[in-house]
Amino acid sequence: MRLPPPDPQPDLRVEIGRNAKLPLTLRNPVMVASGTFGYGTEYARLIDVQRLGAIVSKGITLHPRRGNRGPRVVETPAGMLNAIGLQNVGIHKLVSDKAPVWAQWDVPVIVNIAGDSIEEFAYMADQLEGVPGISGIELNISCPNVWEGGRVVAEDAETTAAITEAVRLRTGLPLLVKISPQVADIVSVARAAEDGGADAVSLINTFVGMRIDTRTARPVLANVTGGLSGPAIFPLTLWLVYLVSQHVGVPVVGVGGVASLNDALELMLAGASAVQVGTATFVDPGTSLRILDGLREAIRSRGCASVGDLTGLAHPSRRAARAAR
Repeated sequence: MRLPPPDPQPDLRVEIGRNAKLPLTLRNPVMVASGTFGYGTEYARLIDVQRLGAIVSKGITLHPRRGNRGPRVVETPAGMLNAIGLQNVGIHKLVSDKAPVWAQWDVPVIVNIAGDSIEEFAYMADQLEGVPGISGIELNISCPNVWEGGRVVAEDAETTAAITEAVRLRTGLPLLVKISPQVADIVSVARAAEDGGADAVSLINTFVGMRIDTRTARPVLANVTGGLSGPAIFPLTLWLVYLVSQHVGVPVVGVGGVASLNDALELMLAGASAVQVGTATFVDPGTSLRILDGLREAIRSRGCASVGDLTGLAHPSRRAARAAR
């Protein structure tokens, strides 16, 4: 008796880089988020980082930063607040010390950069161009800027487009733009990033929050406020991914509260082409690999040939198209 052929395994690859000279193909859609995985080297002795779709480095600035004074982190129900203050080695030290290590890895590393001006963003992108070990750039445009009185860059679609355009002119690397959820019109900001030359948008960055010590009547964080992350914000992430992915033509990377395979699947159904695991890594460094381990079977069991077939199936237009087949 002839045995039936084995079921084909779904294709997990994700393409990022429509506008880039060197498009990036992720072997799978499971990434780790900026600020939660260090430079990757810190976790390389704990898990097999080479299995990941990509690593996004902690936020890098033009000059080294020591970060904010403590306390800088506080737990909250189903999440955490952090006010690290972009502690990092600076762009030049990253190129000289970190990139050579990444160049020996199979997993691509995307560098998250944060600037105080359009010129700083462009300069840092130029420093990363052609450096072995660097596979892409993620713009952190959710930090305060200096040319508009400290407002968050991503509140302004026009400035978002200007930064993205300036960086796009300086690099052929795949370019992701990480957007703040606390904007008046996130769709307009995402479209501005796309129009400026972004290859993908990362949704979302943290929400601003705080805690107060009731014994001292003082804020718990020395910085007063911090960025709220973790499972508490996942439903908000899901909604914004669902919304924005129906209005842009570039891939959406879902980030914010991902802690399980089901979370990743929900984001993909909502329109994400890939996901980033962040705060959950602090609880269990193996979270991202656990999600990856279950992803292939989860996609296959839904009758999909690739991860792309799953993307956006919760959208009414995708459901109608699938039903019409």
